Amino acid sequence: MILTRRTVLTGAAVATALPAAAQAWPTRSIRFVVPWPPGGLNDLIARYFNDRVSAALGQPIVNDFKAGAGARIGVTEIARARPDGYVIGMGNLAPLTIYPNTDPDLAYDPARDLVPVLMFCASPLVLVVGANSPIRDVAGLIAAARAEPGRLNYGSVGVGTAQHLIFEMFRARDGIEMVHVPYRGTNDSLPALLTGDVHAMFDTLPSMLPQIRAERVRALAVTTPARVPHLPDVPTLGEVGYPEVDIVTWYAVIVPTGTPEPIQARLAREYGAVSATEETKAFLETHGLIYLPSTPAEFAARVAAERARWGRLIAERGIRVR
Repeated sequence: MILTRRTVLTGAAVATALPAAAQAWPTRSIRFVVPWPPGGLNDLIARYFNDRVSAALGQPIVNDFKAGAGARIGVTEIARARPDGYVIGMGNLAPLTIYPNTDPDLAYDPARDLVPVLMFCASPLVLVVGANSPIRDVAGLIAAARAEPGRLNYGSVGVGTAQHLIFEMFRARDGIEMVHVPYRGTNDSLPALLTGDVHAMFDTLPSMLPQIRAERVRALAVTTPARVPHLPDVPTLGEVGYPEVDIVTWYAVIVPTGTPEPIQARLAREYGAVSATEETKAFLETHGLIYLPSTPAEFAARVAAERARWGRLIAERGIRVR
């Protein structure tokens, strides 16, 4: 780019104007980019939270679905938006922490281009086997895999997803050999688990909870630091010897870098306030979700730590997505 005096002056004017504008923000509608298709869990969560935050802000929050390329398209749009608080969006685990380690052509750098403002709810992952499986617990799964290396398999919703990488953590820790069978999504992997073609898999609790309650699958462990209220009798992986597996798929507010701090603070305050209500607690309970309270600084530190952890694992295991 060739810098001219006009370019420099324009940039300086924008930089000067943004803090002043932040004091009155918001004065018009806000576009909330959801980098996933409408109709799914991200849609449900975005509508629930944004309706309530919109009322608190006194301006509409318009959900704008920009699906494609595993959320890359929508997250790129957020990263490239003018940092004035009028384009914000949904942040999730994979686009902010896994893709930077698996996609050399990623169009955004989450550490440089995006600010993770607040995680306002999360989905535990749950390790499940079919209801007819002889495996009753995590120790039994590891023992069976050790007894017959390469005979057992596990499903996932794709190479390089958290569901895949947790099994890679098992492999690195226990030296077990299980065959990875990637699917396009839960709609494909679940039938394989139910028929016994897949022996085990991790998936999100919202996806698995109806199957667990119907006793079609058996839950062995959850990936959260504490047991989840939906499955009080199911241990955490930490309880059975894997304290390093503290993983949730989260739903967060993200903004482009340069968004004024007063706007970030207001967003964190309003989304956090909605998360803490009894009404939201009931909503989360119904849909298999949880709320993990944290400050913006704690959440930002978590995102950076998870990105580094996945990076080490992916490099050590030689995982290639393409």
